[in-house]
Amino acid sequence: MIVSHEHKFIFLKTIKTAGTAIEAALSQLCGPSDVITPYREKSEKDRKGLGPQNYRIEHPLKPERPLLRKILMRPERYYHPSVGFYEHMPAERVREFVGEDVWRSYFKFAFDRNPWDRQISWYFYKTKSKLWQPSFDRFMNSRKRAYVWNFDIYGDGTGLAVDYVGRYEHLDEDLCTILKQVGITERIEIPLSNPTPTRDHSVGYHAYYNARTRDLVADWYAREIKILGYAY
Repeated sequence: MIVSHEHKFIFLKTIKTAGTAIEAALSQLCGPSDVITPYREKSEKDRKGLGPQNYRIEHPLKPERPLLRKILMRPERYYHPSVGFYEHMPAERVREFVGEDVWRSYFKFAFDRNPWDRQISWYFYKTKSKLWQPSFDRFMNSRKRAYVWNFDIYGDGTGLAVDYVGRYEHLDEDLCTILKQVGITERIEIPLSNPTPTRDHSVGYHAYYNARTRDLVADWYAREIKILGYAY
C-alpha cells in the first residue's frame, strides 16, 4: 500500500488484482516523505521508483509484536500489523494511523476483479507449492483457506470506505482516471509483476466451476458483486 503526501492519495492494495504491479508503477510518483510498504523480495526489482520506506511507525493503536518472535529475537515481519503500515492493510486501520484530516482530504482508491475469475487466480496461487494439487472443487470446501478478503480492505460495513474502486479488467484506463483525480496527467507504465503461477490464461474461468462452486462465490462475495456490478 502507499500513502502519498506528495500527491495526496492513498492506495489500498488488494489480493490477486495486479496490486503489486500497480504499487510498482505508483512508486515512481512518490516523494521522500511518502509511505511505501514492502512486498516479496523477488518482486522488488519491478519497482519503477522509490523502494519501501516510512512504513515502520509507532502508534498507540499499533498491535504488539507477537510474544514468541520477541522471545526468539526474530525480526518484525513486514506483512504483520506490528510494523505499522503493511501490505494488505484495511482502510479502517490506515485511517487510524494517518488521522482524520489526511484520510478525509486524500483521494483513496483500490482495485478489484470479477470474483469468479479472482477465485481461480487465488486457487492457483494458494496451491502452487503443493506436491499434489487439489481440485478446485476440493479447494473450495474450506472457506477459511479459500476466502479472499478484498472487500474488508476497501469496504466499511456494507459500503465503500474509499473514493474509487478500479477494475482489474480495464486496469490502465481506470488508473489513468485515478491519477487525473490527483492532478497527474502523465501515463505510467504498469509492469508485469507477481503473476499467478501455473494458470493457463487461455482457459476461461467458467471451465473450473460447477453449480455448487459458482454459488459459493456468489454467496461469499455478495457485497462486492452488488456494489461493483460483477456477474458470472
